[in-house]
Amino acid sequence: MKIYTKTGDKGLTVLGNGKKATKSSLRVQVYGNIDELNSTIGVIVSTTSNKQEAISKELIEIQKDLFEIGASLSDSKKADKDLTDYLKPRVLDFEKIIDLLSRELPNLNHFILPGGGRSGSLLHLVRTICRRVERKIVELDKNETVNKQIIVYLNRLSDLLFIMARSVNLKEKKKEIVWFKK
Repeated sequence: MKIYTKTGDKGLTVLGNGKKATKSSLRVQVYGNIDELNSTIGVIVSTTSNKQEAISKELIEIQKDLFEIGASLSDSKKADKDLTDYLKPRVLDFEKIIDLLSRELPNLNHFILPGGGRSGSLLHLVRTICRRVERKIVELDKNETVNKQIIVYLNRLSDLLFIMARSVNLKEKKKEIVWFKK
């Protein structure tokens, strides 16, 4: 299989169902954003220290999940039960990890500024990308078929990424900067 198809030369791409779509279509933008989210997670995995092995392993599993979601989104008629059955337990996994990591963290009574060390900052960055993807999928869902469990998954994923950022920063002794309204 050649990497180039020349379909893109005309501003088109082929969806998973074989139909052509413009590269500017919302569906194509959404699964492109999923790819961006996945790639940014790859950057985090490459920079995470050995002390964060459990987080790195989970991030790699999330990358695999995002490939499943991207494949589903590339087919404009697909909202399959298999994906729902796959994502529901993953959301429960996220909630367990969030609860486990949260027990180690100081209570949060204020907003904090995104930042910290390299990995913590990147986790905050990927959280914001995840939120953008979630918003775009909600927008797509108003006009086309989208598996609703994808929205739930991304919502919980952004929560997990926030807690991971805080956890990494705590373990690396990077101070959280509290935001106070002026």
